[in-house]
Amino acid sequence: MDILTASPPAPRDMLVWQHATANLRAGIPVALLCVLNSVGSSPGRQGFKMSVTAVSMAGSIGGGIMEHKFVEKARGLLLQDAAAPVVRHQVHRREAPADRSGLICSGEQWILVLPLHSADLPVILELKQLLRAHIPGQLRLSAAHRVEVLAAEPQVPAYALHLGPDWYYTEQLGFQDHVTIVGGGHVALALSRVLAALEFELTVLDDRPGLNTHLFNPFAHHKRIVRYETLEREIVAGPRQYVILMTFGYRTDLLALRQLLALPVRYLGVMGSASKITEMLDTLREEGVPEATLARIHAPIGLAIHSRTPEEIAISIAAELIRERNTP
Repeated sequence: MDILTASPPAPRDMLVWQHATANLRAGIPVALLCVLNSVGSSPGRQGFKMSVTAVSMAGSIGGGIMEHKFVEKARGLLLQDAAAPVVRHQVHRREAPADRSGLICSGEQWILVLPLHSADLPVILELKQLLRAHIPGQLRLSAAHRVEVLAAEPQVPAYALHLGPDWYYTEQLGFQDHVTIVGGGHVALALSRVLAALEFELTVLDDRPGLNTHLFNPFAHHKRIVRYETLEREIVAGPRQYVILMTFGYRTDLLALRQLLALPVRYLGVMGSASKITEMLDTLREEGVPEATLARIHAPIGLAIHSRTPEEIAISIAAELIRERNTP
């Protein structure tokens, strides 16, 4: 990815909706595939989507024979007039008494095949606008109303599924996980580049106006100049919020960390050497910070792969974030 021509990444689904829009406008039949739920070891996770026509497709529901089978199922439905949506339960176990998929990876999935129509185009255009502008909202797929956009609601699950004749599925639009990098230097730029491919909405904060690696970071969705003394006001709390401190030096890292110790986020990490982190934690202990609070801090961040360059450090940090995100 060329930094000079890069831009903040769009959510994964944008390509699917763009493909669907172009074909519906051209009068070409399109079907939407969506993994409504995924349990255990299965190809494709909940929320994965594809748009499929007779000759083209975009997105993925996991690849392999499973995806191929459902692409063919979708193309078969597109040959029918007024085909109804189909929800299929797939069990990936040879000994399953019913709904065997032919796979043996041991998980289960519920996959939707939903023919789209020109009447769905206004809703899909609204979806694209919300995704492009990072505006909160919900997608709802259902037997009754097909494709809908609903207003965002706080404290609702990222995904919800109700099965049965009146089935419906909802998901929060856009990125489900948000990373805030505090400190916009060389490692922040390298990490932003890696995270651009990992479905994180990305904010980069720094207290230095004119810092080139911050100003010219093309991968961040949001960039701001802030005062670390009031950092807590700049970061949203929540179970899908990840915060990484990598400021100019020890003093500013400690200043920033003090602001965030009580903030309830999924992940709070600090970059630095082992000796630096030891001194920082000792200082906080002397200031009376409880051990339970200190135990929340990931430091030094990054998996131990002997990383040296900013790019290698970025890979090690991204791997740790993936592990944290995918750990129940």
